[in-house]
Parts: sequence; structure tokens; C-alpha cells
Amino acid sequence: MRADAARSRRRILDAARDVFLERGLDAPLDLIVRRAGVGPATLYRRYPDREALVRDLTGDLLARLENAAEEAAAVDDDAFAAVRRFVHAAADLRMGAVILVLLEGLVVDAELVRIRTRTASTVETLIDAAHEAGRLRRDVGMGDLVLLSIRLSRPLPGGLDRLDPDGDVLHRHLDLALDGLTAESATESTATPAPGTPLTFADLITAADRPTTTD
Repeated sequence: MRADAARSRRRILDAARDVFLERGLDAPLDLIVRRAGVGPATLYRRYPDREALVRDLTGDLLARLENAAEEAAAVDDDAFAAVRRFVHAAADLRMGAVILVLLEGLVVDAELVRIRTRTASTVETLIDAAHEAGRLRRDVGMGDLVLLSIRLSRPLPGGLDRLDPDGDVLHRHLDLALDGLTAESATESTATPAPGTPLTFADLITAADRPTTTD
């Protein structure tokens, strides 16, 4: 892909993520065009319909999550610090907030399944390393971390969003939650075992139950 085409795609996808999060999947595509600062022909030439845009946006976010996990593992020697870095990077991508919107209109094809599987494997490796190092509670699965991120990164209702215009409160709350997931926290005499069993990524996929195409 040419450099200028790649830049246009990046602007469109970032604008689509924000617009869909703010206005839902029925938001006018012209609003995305204006937010991205590109011409209408640029968007419609690349994405003939809304479904194509949603699919590419989802694949792009998953690929960026995989990159975030790989970078966290490369930067941090401490396995739990790598998990922490990854969760914060996922929050900056607004993945947890926007995925609920994307699921409303997402049709999963074989290529998206491939990207999703590869991303999940990379993140699972990060989590397994933290378990093996004795730094992450054994009763925490990848599904737990994903759902935690989704819950905490959803937009605040009403005027409460004014409390966190720059995302600082979100990252504060993520750190507070992550501190409770360390193996050290689970060995304290006052610690209460988490009810239920650890959630896996497969549990989330099954629960979402999105239609799949193989063409």
C-alpha cells in the first residue's frame, strides 16, 4: 500500500472508530469523511458499504492489539508489568469501548477469524507468562481481562464524562483494578477467592455468537 493511501486509511479508521462510538453504527458515513479530512470518493472507493468499513475497522483494531501485546512483552522484563502495559495500550485504542458497538453489525469472515485467532494467541502468551512467573492470579483468564477492560473503558454516562476528558481517570481505575489481580494480592490473609471459574477468550466468542461467513 502506498504511503499516502496508508495515511488515508489510518485517518478513516480512526475517525470511524470515534464516530461509531459517539453515534452508533447508523452514524452518517459523511460524518466520518469530514472527521477524517478526506474526500467522499476516498472512503467509498475503499469501502463500498458500511459492512466493509466495520469489518476492516475490527480487523485493524485486533491487529493493533496484537502489536500492543508484542511490544509489551518486548519492553517489560516483568511479566505482570507487560500485562499492565498491554491493558493500558488497549484502553488507549478504545477497543473495549468500541467493540460493543462493532458487534452490532459485524459479520465474521474467515480472514477476520484468522486475525482474531492470532491476536488471541499473542495475548494468551502474555498472560501465560505472567501466570508462570507467579505474578498474575491463577484465577484470572484472558476473558476476565478483556471484560474488565470493556467495563472500565466504556464512555461515562451523562455529565460524568467531564470528569475524565483526557482518559486519566480511566487509566487510574485500570491500575487500581490490575493491582487486585496480582498473585501477591491473592495470597493475603484477607483475600477472598473469586467466585466462578476464569473466563477464556473462547467463552467471549461463544457468548457474542456472531454470524460467520466462509466465502
